[in-house]
Amino acid sequence: MKPLKRIAVTGAGGQIAYSLIFRLANGDLLGPDQPIALHLLEIPEGVPSLKGLAMELDDCVFPLLKEVKVGSDAEEVFGGVQIAFLVGAKPRGPGMERKDLLADNGKIFVGQGKALNRVAAKDVRVLVVGNPCNTNCLIAMHHAPDLPRHHFHAMTRLDQNRAVFQLARQAHAKVEEVSNVTIWGNHSSTQVPDFFHAKIQGKSAMDVIKDRHWLETTFINTIQKRGAEVIAARGKSSAASAANAAVGAMRSLWVPTDWFSSGVCAKGNPYGIQEDLVFSFPCRSKGDGNWEIIKGLAFDQHLQEKIAITQKELIEERDLVNHLLKGT
Repeated sequence: MKPLKRIAVTGAGGQIAYSLIFRLANGDLLGPDQPIALHLLEIPEGVPSLKGLAMELDDCVFPLLKEVKVGSDAEEVFGGVQIAFLVGAKPRGPGMERKDLLADNGKIFVGQGKALNRVAAKDVRVLVVGNPCNTNCLIAMHHAPDLPRHHFHAMTRLDQNRAVFQLARQAHAKVEEVSNVTIWGNHSSTQVPDFFHAKIQGKSAMDVIKDRHWLETTFINTIQKRGAEVIAARGKSSAASAANAAVGAMRSLWVPTDWFSSGVCAKGNPYGIQEDLVFSFPCRSKGDGNWEIIKGLAFDQHLQEKIAITQKELIEERDLVNHLLKGT
């Protein structure tokens, strides 16, 4: 049996975490021979419900789950963790401006970044799910100066999964026959689902789906607005699909993966994106926890214009939280 891996989940009383935690305990992330400990963080008033969640985990008798720790103090909960899913964030309320959401959630990620820096394992890998995840990731990363920048990710895997499904359906193909799908930029309505480099059954998606108008309009609009459509239909935001994407996003670091989307520090990127942003790029991994941006991709004018728009939004977000990026 392998040495114990410690996995933190914040916002552990929320819907996404509820779907995520049982997947982790079942071994869906690290495999059937990796024992784990779960460290679950919630705001103080949410801790009693976590005790009920811990009871449910006990009753599931997961063989791999060796320990469950719950609490509301990030420094206590993050102690020694090697993987961290930062799920908890305040949702946007009625009449709330994006800048207000950024300000409120930014403070959360200042504290969590500092706590990770102080007590987490120095090789911890961090996936920020709580929105606005790109800029929240930038804040957490900034306040963890002793941890490598390339260990921080913002989740755009759900958007990638949504794009795969839409391409497969339009092409009457299987989802596993769709590859090389990239989400560029921000996890927001400006994100850029890239059909230009996508492949279906090993062929260019544009050769399989010959309707360029559908690709440039319906396809992109559907992915950009999918989250809002789920809320409108379900009355709640995506939960199980977001948890599934979080598992997939982190698993891509630990299983060799040729092509996946992730929001990462743009420093040194080959595509001219401002380096002080967390921007989603196409990445590959050898399965050792590290990754690299896929280089050498050409952009057509349509893709260039869309990428410029999402970069502009991320710059605006960064500037709105600039006061949170000063000092550590």
